[in-house]
Amino acid sequence: MKAPTVKFNIQDRPEFYKELRKRVDQYFKDNNISKYANLNMKIKTAAMIGLYFIPLVLIISGVFTTFWPLLAMWLLMGLGMSGIGLSIMHDANHSSYSRNQKVNKFFGYLMNALGAYHITWKIQHNVLHHSFTNVEGHDEDIENEVMRFSPHSEQKSIYRYQIFYAIFFYGLMTFNKLLLKDFKQINKYAEMNLLAGQGVTLKNAIREIVMNKIIYSFFVIFLPILLCAIPWWQTVLAFLAMHAISGIILALVFQAAHVLEETEYFVAEEGSSLENNWAIHQMKTTANFGTKSTVLTWLVGGLNHQVEHHLFPDICHIHYTKISTIVESTAKEYNISYLNHNTFFAALVSHFKFLNHLGKEELDSELAHL
Repeated sequence: MKAPTVKFNIQDRPEFYKELRKRVDQYFKDNNISKYANLNMKIKTAAMIGLYFIPLVLIISGVFTTFWPLLAMWLLMGLGMSGIGLSIMHDANHSSYSRNQKVNKFFGYLMNALGAYHITWKIQHNVLHHSFTNVEGHDEDIENEVMRFSPHSEQKSIYRYQIFYAIFFYGLMTFNKLLLKDFKQINKYAEMNLLAGQGVTLKNAIREIVMNKIIYSFFVIFLPILLCAIPWWQTVLAFLAMHAISGIILALVFQAAHVLEETEYFVAEEGSSLENNWAIHQMKTTANFGTKSTVLTWLVGGLNHQVEHHLFPDICHIHYTKISTIVESTAKEYNISYLNHNTFFAALVSHFKFLNHLGKEELDSELAHL
């Protein structure tokens, strides 16, 4: 197994991104501001970290002794998990939180405090997803053993029902990352020679994964079971509820930006070239949603401005609302589509309609010939 070698068509309107990058850079220069985190971002960082760790401290400190208040704390932790993932860890692991790489590294490590491993996330997200968005066989975000996210993926009869069981499996996303996915990915990425780029060997990565998960399990599972006054099975149930809340939020935010009726999907052979250059490819495979909502933008770490994020992952998300007008106007000038749903709900409707279509596609035509 080798790392992807698919290339983009550098002859396809390269002037678009060159001009766009120039205009965005000029925006920061004209306003004399940094493209990294500002005061608002630092306040958000404190809020999201507190939303995760304060309930955990309250859980293990014995402040609450009955199930329902403790469940409320676990659910707040679920919101904190998604908040850290969307708003802090995500920027840090893109090196867009701070100019200081030590700061980025520190906040990027928060991924491990959520039960996952930052290296596998960086490879799947930064290296594969951002490079080959919606490209079959290269973007792992559209690969799934129990669901079909691309019209180019193999069809199975079980997918006919995926619109009904999607939320259940979305709820397992972070729990799967905790138990299995990191181990599977690290071995796969070692075979693809992708670990060297992250400055880690397979042996050291496995050691880090095991140690991180032991520490996580001690503080987030073992101590609550040991110290809480409620039965152990209620603590386990609350723990699973935390992961379900976080998994569903994370999955829906990312699916609402890429797995839609309006976005495009591609197939490319190893060594071949895709039809568009990288920037235009991102415009075709990515969509915004609910960008007029300040509250939504704050809660999802600016990732409702997913187009801006894919074009400028090196810019902190706190600036996406401001630069979105530049991106949209420049895209219009170059006659390039700028996908945008007015609301998060509209994007979710598109996502689930597309899931339904993918689940029935080809099967309906086969049944019609019986």
